[in-house]
Amino acid sequence: MVQFVDWDLAASTAGALGKAGPKVSLEEAAEAVADLRRLADVAAVHVAEYTQLKGPDAPVRVVDRKDWAAANIAGLREVITPLAERLTGGKNPGTVSTAVGSRLTGVQAGTVLAYLSGRVLGQYEVFSADPGQLLLIAPNIVEAERRLGADPHDFRLWVCLHEVTHRTQFTAVPWLRAHFLGEVQAFVDASQLDKDEMLLRIRRGISTLADAARNPDSRASVLDIVQTSGQRAVLDRLTALMTLLEGHAEFVMDGVGPEVVPSVADIRQKFNRRREEANPVEKVIRRLIGIEVKLRQYAEGRRFVHGVVERVGMTGFNKIWQSPLTLPRLNELGDPGAWVARVVPSLAA
Repeated sequence: MVQFVDWDLAASTAGALGKAGPKVSLEEAAEAVADLRRLADVAAVHVAEYTQLKGPDAPVRVVDRKDWAAANIAGLREVITPLAERLTGGKNPGTVSTAVGSRLTGVQAGTVLAYLSGRVLGQYEVFSADPGQLLLIAPNIVEAERRLGADPHDFRLWVCLHEVTHRTQFTAVPWLRAHFLGEVQAFVDASQLDKDEMLLRIRRGISTLADAARNPDSRASVLDIVQTSGQRAVLDRLTALMTLLEGHAEFVMDGVGPEVVPSVADIRQKFNRRREEANPVEKVIRRLIGIEVKLRQYAEGRRFVHGVVERVGMTGFNKIWQSPLTLPRLNELGDPGAWVARVVPSLAA
C-alpha cells in the first residue's frame, strides 16, 4: 500500500501544536457542549422551514480542537490514500514516497491542521462517511463569542444555523456528496503529469503551506500545483460549487431572522470586522490555505443567493439542487439573472 502521508504523525503533530482553548470550568464546558447539541436541533427546525429542504438527520459531534483535527485527518486519509493508489497503480513510487518523505508530509499536514483547529467554528465533514458528520468546535465558539462580546445563546445558535445548513445541503440533495467527491477525483484525473511528479507536486503544495507560515513575505500559493487547463476547468466548477454552498449557508444564518437570533445584526457586524482585522502574518497564512478565498466565497455566494431568491423566491432557487447541470457556473455567480434565465426562465420577471 502506498504510504504518501504518515497520518498517525499528522494527528500527533496537530495535537501537539494546536493552541489551548479558552479557560473554562468543567461546569462551563459541560454547559457549552450541551447547549450546542440542543441548539443544533433547534437550528435544524428553522433551517428546514426557511430553506424548504429536509434531509435525514446526520450525526452531530461537539468536539475540541484535537478531535476536530483527528476527524479531518481521518477524512483526508479516506480520500488521499485511494487517489495515491490510483496514481501509482498500487506500487511504491520510489523516492517520492519514501518513509522520510511520508513523515515530512505528515508533519506539514499536522502543522496546517493545528493552525486551522484554533480558528474553525464548525464544519460539515463529508469525506470520512456518507452522508457526513456535523462538527461543532466548542472551545473556538466560546472563545469567539467572548472576543466579540456576543450573547452566548444568540452566537451559538447563529453558528449552528450556518453549519446545519451545510448538513441540510448534503442530506437533502442525495447526489451532492458523490458529485463533490467526483470533482475531486476529476481534478486528479485531469493531470497530465507523470505519476511520481504529480505526487511530488502535491507534497510540495503541502510544504508550501508550512513554509509560508514561517515566512510572512512568501508569495507562494497552493494553487501553484494547478498546471493543466483540465485541472483549471475542474477548479472553476469546484469554486462555483463551494461559493454556492457557503453563500447559501450565510444567507440562511442571517435570514432566519431577529425573532430567532435577536442580536443577529450586531453579531454579523462584529464578526465581519473580526474577519477583516487579521494581522499581516495571519492574512498571508489565510490566503495560502484558502481562507481568503473562502471569505470571498461567503460574500459573493450570499449576494448570488440573495439575487436569485429576490427574483424567483426560495422555491425557484431550490431548482439549483435538481442536478449538477443546474448548479451555477462560475460566470453566473456575479449575475444571478443569467442563472435564472438558464435554469428557471419561466419564473424570470
